[in-house]
Amino acid sequence: METIHKIGRRKTAVARVYLSEGSGNIIVNKKELNDYFTTGTLQYKVNQPLMLTGNEGNFDLKVSVLGGGITGQAEAVRLAISRAMCELDAENRLTLKPEGLLTRDPRMVERKKFGQKKARKKFQFSKR
Repeated sequence: METIHKIGRRKTAVARVYLSEGSGNIIVNKKELNDYFTTGTLQYKVNQPLMLTGNEGNFDLKVSVLGGGITGQAEAVRLAISRAMCELDAENRLTLKPEGLLTRDPRMVERKKFGQKKARKKFQFSKR
């Protein structure tokens, strides 16, 4: 099996996942998964697609992720892994889709507009 390459995004975070057969090593930005994502919640989010499809310990993952915060990065990695699992076997789509793991979360910070205080907040109107 050759390497599968997939991309996942969340907010401003972008994750590239390279999936190949192996013993279950997950390397994120040249660090171990537990060193990069220190909390249990984030580690669970990253492992979720592998657990649901029953592929824990079957594949080595090399992940490069950049931009955004730590939670956005974890969810971007999760989306990329989910997409890779679907390419690996079409049956996996039936287990991942109901969990909402194949949906790209479109919420992003709205940009600040010219002539306004913030994205939506405006300067107070004065009659005189």
